[in-house]
Amino acid sequence: MLKALNKENQKELASYLASRVYEISPQTLLTASHIIEDVRQNGDQALKDYTAKFDGVFLEALRVPVEDIEAQAKKVDPEFMAALQEAAENIQYFHKAQIQHGYELEKEDGIYLGQRVLPLAAVGIYVPGGRALYPSSVLMNAIPAKIAGVKRIVMVTPPAKEGGLSPKLAAAAQVIGVDEIYTVGGAQAVAALAYGTESIAPVDKIVGPGNVFVAAAKKMVFGKVDIDMIAGPSEILVVADSNANPAHVAADLLSQAEHDPMASSILVSTDSDLIDAVNDELRKQTDALPKKAIIEQSLAAYGTSILVDTIEEALEIANEIAPEHLELQIANARDYLDLVQNAGSVFLGYTTCESIGDYFGGTNHVLPTSQTAKFSSALSVDAFIKKSSYLYYTPQALAKHGHKIICMAKEEDLDGHANAVRIRLSKED
Repeated sequence: MLKALNKENQKELASYLASRVYEISPQTLLTASHIIEDVRQNGDQALKDYTAKFDGVFLEALRVPVEDIEAQAKKVDPEFMAALQEAAENIQYFHKAQIQHGYELEKEDGIYLGQRVLPLAAVGIYVPGGRALYPSSVLMNAIPAKIAGVKRIVMVTPPAKEGGLSPKLAAAAQVIGVDEIYTVGGAQAVAALAYGTESIAPVDKIVGPGNVFVAAAKKMVFGKVDIDMIAGPSEILVVADSNANPAHVAADLLSQAEHDPMASSILVSTDSDLIDAVNDELRKQTDALPKKAIIEQSLAAYGTSILVDTIEEALEIANEIAPEHLELQIANARDYLDLVQNAGSVFLGYTTCESIGDYFGGTNHVLPTSQTAKFSSALSVDAFIKKSSYLYYTPQALAKHGHKIICMAKEEDLDGHANAVRIRLSKED
């Protein structure tokens, strides 16, 4: 089921990589722009109209009352609630280590330089609804924001078919203490978070996954607000040696293929027999999975195997592909970690499947896709802070160094800058 890619053919590899890049069509961007402008002009009424049109739900109020969140959360299985709570603890444990602190430096008498680390004031979290419910995404997006010190966290999500908030999402929100929730989804929700409406005050940053219209809207409001990323289809690359279990490798490839027909599942191995065995397992396991049709489309379009001679060579290819998820199903996997330069998140060893990171392990599952792991990072506490520098020069320090500043300003023909220093020195004189 995995099409074999020739590692020697660099053009073929480059073509494959280019085919995986997620593009937003001009028509989608145009549609999103119309929705955004409608929300800017018509506020809550536009949100209600789009919810009726796209979700088939007629809303009287947009915000979910706190008592409704509590009531919906009580409907979930106690085992699921316990798992959510423990997962939240693991995510908190990992992300608390990312907290940054400001600093102050005294360069010399009378000169002080410093940096402050400040939380964003308000953040919006988009959570998919409808067919795809991801309570884990609530945890992954909100917990780092809370640890960063964000005071206002706003959650938007499409309403359930019967209206209201899904019990699973309510449970996740209750576990982490998010109670400002609006049952609005799509590009219209992004517009509301960016520009505000009568019911929804605007935020400073929007995070969270969504469909192509959500991605388009996030792209268009960037600059008015910050965003986390424009996420493309899910990806996994498994590097496997001859000791890897073919059934396990296949299962991990399928865990991503079931997301989306555009998801990519890649196997790079030093063993041709393993690749054959994985293909047999893919056929067998696909038949038993509910999302068989999506998986078959995904594997047909983007399922790939690459045979290499060494693990080092496999990691060179992995660094070029820069996958969202990278599994090293190899002996002594931790010894090879330093060779990995481009990956959203790395899963080490035969037993560490990517699903652990998606839900429970504690690392974040909001990861760069479409080769952006070459220059960007997983969602973290860093995404919810800003840094502000400050300077303090005493009169004596300015008297000592002012002529140098004047000199530099004059060389750039910015006499006003020079004068701002000069006028202070003359007063000292």
